[in-house]
Amino acid sequence: MTLLSLSATRSGLSLAGSGQGPEAEIARRLSLLPKGAPVVVMVHGKGYRPDCPDRDPHRLILAARPGHGRSRNVSWPRRLGFALPGPRQPLGLCIGFGWDSSGRLWRATAEAQAMAPMLARLIHLVRRLDPGRRVDLFGHSLGARVILGAVPLVGEGAVGRAILLAGADFTGRAEAALASPAGRRAEFLNITTRENDLFDFLFERAISPLGRNGALGRGLPGAANWLDVQIDHPATGAALRALGLPLAARAARICHWSVYLRPGVFRFYRRLIHDRERLTLPVLRAALDQAPEPRWSRFWAEIPLPGRRPA
Repeated sequence: MTLLSLSATRSGLSLAGSGQGPEAEIARRLSLLPKGAPVVVMVHGKGYRPDCPDRDPHRLILAARPGHGRSRNVSWPRRLGFALPGPRQPLGLCIGFGWDSSGRLWRATAEAQAMAPMLARLIHLVRRLDPGRRVDLFGHSLGARVILGAVPLVGEGAVGRAILLAGADFTGRAEAALASPAGRRAEFLNITTRENDLFDFLFERAISPLGRNGALGRGLPGAANWLDVQIDHPATGAALRALGLPLAARAARICHWSVYLRPGVFRFYRRLIHDRERLTLPVLRAALDQAPEPRWSRFWAEIPLPGRRPA
């Protein structure tokens, strides 16, 4: 099995469901991997709690099979090309990083910050057991905050690619991560969509009420190893089609989960992880470097008014 489920608390890391330390099992899994195969750590966003069966991320989006309940609980590891049925050579190791993100936004945001050292501890552990192994990070919403908090806590070269989906965090924290030794060597893909504008707006007002911080959905231009990818930008859709990665049409004006629910988008994420020799950052930048559209631009454009057709 190419999927390993871990739970994180403020006191440490454990194998999900057992409470045992993860070091021996991580070492065993790493010993089975081919040279160059990636380790990918998946970090979920708000609303999950590993010790609660109906909100356990390891039974839902971080499960080997599609999750139960609400339709947005698709299997991330399977769609990323891991945890596939039948005997086959492992493509890498996919680690589900579960944490308690339940409760109000303020509480979950504080907990995300507290989980950053635990994610850093996991990255340190992988690198100590297998120093040449690449560690990629994949997170949605507050999972991006966990990731950006962890990057400055690990060493240079410890992080390969960080794929942030509708990240619930601020551009200032992203700049701090980029300025760190690990951040200067990593590659960051900031996946945004104007469907997330309302969530970005509410996050800013709740966590930075004086308006001093902008959410990641605004984009972060100018960084050599950071690329903003607005998946509902028409030019982005055309560029992805040219790369053989077509996306389905946008289905909603407001959606926080379309960054992983839109049909076709996981094919893009799989390629970012498993085909990075061809999809290098310069290749991606040449194809996808579009300035994000202004907040609310597509929201208001799609409200039908007399004499105006929706965009």
